[in-house]
Amino acid sequence: MYKKKIPVSLDCGLNLFTAVTNGKWKISLIWCIYNDIKRPGEIQRKIPKASRRVLDTQLQQLTDHGIIVKNSYDQLPPKVEYELTPLGRTLIPLITHLAQWGEDHRQTLEDLIEAAEKKQDAPA
Repeated sequence: MYKKKIPVSLDCGLNLFTAVTNGKWKISLIWCIYNDIKRPGEIQRKIPKASRRVLDTQLQQLTDHGIIVKNSYDQLPPKVEYELTPLGRTLIPLITHLAQWGEDHRQTLEDLIEAAEKKQDAPA
């Protein structure tokens, strides 16, 4: 299993938050599960740019951190669903607030991101 070269510092709340939510798709995964998209195939269709392996890894990390719980049903074909834990549900107001911030500053941020991408693509 992969082990980080630099250990995560857990000495402040922001570092704890980052340790749990750091990952390209984790916030999207939490939001999907909150919006009743609970099966792995449904999640994959909702986040098509993410590989199934990455989604599975990040779902496992969220499970390990107590943000979601994986429910496996003993049936054929096998059935798995994810749901938010009480701890995971406490992230929803934060995610909502962050999304609103993005919407409030959409035009400025889109312009800055586009300019940064053009700058990266320009020859040196």
